[in-house]
Amino acid sequence: MGTPAQQPRPGFPHTLVQEALACARALPQAVPVWGLSALQGTGKSTFAAQLAQAAQDAGLPAAVLSLDDFYLTGDARRTLARQVHPLLETRGPPGTHDLPLALATLDALGAGEPVKLPRFDKLADERVPESQWPTLDAPARLVIFEGWCLGTPAQEPGELALPINTLEREEDPDGTWRTFCNDALARDYPALWNTCHALWFIQPPGFANVLAWRWQAEQQLQAAHPGRTGMSWPQLERFVQHYERVSRQALRTLPALADRVVRVDAQRRLLAD
Repeated sequence: MGTPAQQPRPGFPHTLVQEALACARALPQAVPVWGLSALQGTGKSTFAAQLAQAAQDAGLPAAVLSLDDFYLTGDARRTLARQVHPLLETRGPPGTHDLPLALATLDALGAGEPVKLPRFDKLADERVPESQWPTLDAPARLVIFEGWCLGTPAQEPGELALPINTLEREEDPDGTWRTFCNDALARDYPALWNTCHALWFIQPPGFANVLAWRWQAEQQLQAAHPGRTGMSWPQLERFVQHYERVSRQALRTLPALADRVVRVDAQRRLLAD
């Protein structure tokens, strides 16, 4: 398969952003956490930025957090790779996030405390040094928390038996890696999911769209940082397979679990409810 042509990536309609803002403002918590779950490349960062701007315009200071900013450091992932399974060196799947850091950050935001917001450098595949994290000095009145698998429940153990792609078949034939990730998702992630007071899900036509959309995001990331190297197309094809199992679980389960489902087509245009 050749690399797809880039497509324009417009923002989401003003009416949808205002609907999200109304949802967030109706939440009873002093500092509500409005959650947005969407697969890679679906537009969650774009939507989160639009909502943050709309909130700011309405006099509601907002902090935006991404699940991606809480990946474990490279050293921590390499330790997991040595101790458990080599595939755990790759960021993204459950078990490769710093959940205590995520929960502590959300707790501080909820308490209205000054807080440093962690950041992750995807081109370097490494957490940004803490000295470079932005500091939120004024209390936020809304937290927008977005993530590729936010709210997704674990699979039943029996569903892990058969590999679902080449990566699992060739590099995890006995299921050690996918079992570790699923166990982490079942044991450790519900506490983080439960911090969300509302959860929206952007639903694509299917997992097949993710590769092209993620490639577009990679190209945009590299264009914004000339002189730095990101993933090639073959590297990205392999990378996305790390996410496939949990992504398909999200597609199966989140439409029934989310408070609002936003359906988009293959061009990421809104579909009628």
